[in-house]
Amino acid sequence: MARDLISRYVWIVDTLSRYERLTREEINRLWVRSHLSDGNPLPERTFYHYRRAIEENFHIDISCDSHGRYYLEQDHSRQGKAFTNWMLDSYAVSSAIKDTNVPIDRVEVEDVPSAREFLPVALDAIRNCRKLVFTYAGFNRSRAEKGIVFRPYLLKRYKQRWYMIGLKEKGESLRTYALDRIPEMKIMNEGFDMPEDFNTEDIFGSIVGVTTSQAQVRDVRLRATPTQAKYFRALPLHPSQQEEVHDTYSVFSYRIKLNYELVHEILGLGNAVKVVSPPELKAMVVTELKDTLTQYENVES
Repeated sequence: MARDLISRYVWIVDTLSRYERLTREEINRLWVRSHLSDGNPLPERTFYHYRRAIEENFHIDISCDSHGRYYLEQDHSRQGKAFTNWMLDSYAVSSAIKDTNVPIDRVEVEDVPSAREFLPVALDAIRNCRKLVFTYAGFNRSRAEKGIVFRPYLLKRYKQRWYMIGLKEKGESLRTYALDRIPEMKIMNEGFDMPEDFNTEDIFGSIVGVTTSQAQVRDVRLRATPTQAKYFRALPLHPSQQEEVHDTYSVFSYRIKLNYELVHEILGLGNAVKVVSPPELKAMVVTELKDTLTQYENVES
């Protein structure tokens, strides 16, 4: 039932997003034609409850103008737009598959580890500001760490994995934990207070990936081949992306911090991208390339 309700909420958001402004009568006509309807209009009281639930759960405000037309209040923040787009894209894909009855062996999808078991638990803890206790089997540890008491502040999905970001009990800095490395987790009865100065944009607004950093934001410039430039235009490496077009290449500029994920994003693009600046980032990439080459040079034939 909960999943069905979420589908209804997303249908309303998606419909208002596509049509921009609709009266209750217009919403009803579209609702009756949808796969979620049993052929009956959406009752006024039900629509009111859905509207309140959307605002409470997704932080998307639905307003009504002087002509009785409903519309979405736009959230211009980076995370607000990204969340709404992700939700609508997820709904569009699932609806398209359901409506067309495409054979399951004709659609190949990637699995998202941990999204089913612990994502709802983490979301519940975040919403109610409740502490979590869990075991963490990190890749860089020989033994799992048990009894971690954690204050979850936010969730982030990156490279098909979900991460929790928050404060480890008795810690002084933010920590990041991948949900798929947690074999057991439960919500505690004890709550916590969110820091008044906590701002998601301050943490991830200048970051590629999930590795938080206290480093300064840098001016990063990458030179890309014409083909790679097309990929960057279609899917920017970071929202701060700016492009300078030249005859045989493009230079993309960013305001970001230097971290592990940035280096490996660049390495994954091979010779299609070259770091122009800063020198520190160039050195980080060169070091990784040399270390990789050394491994192959030392391999016995």
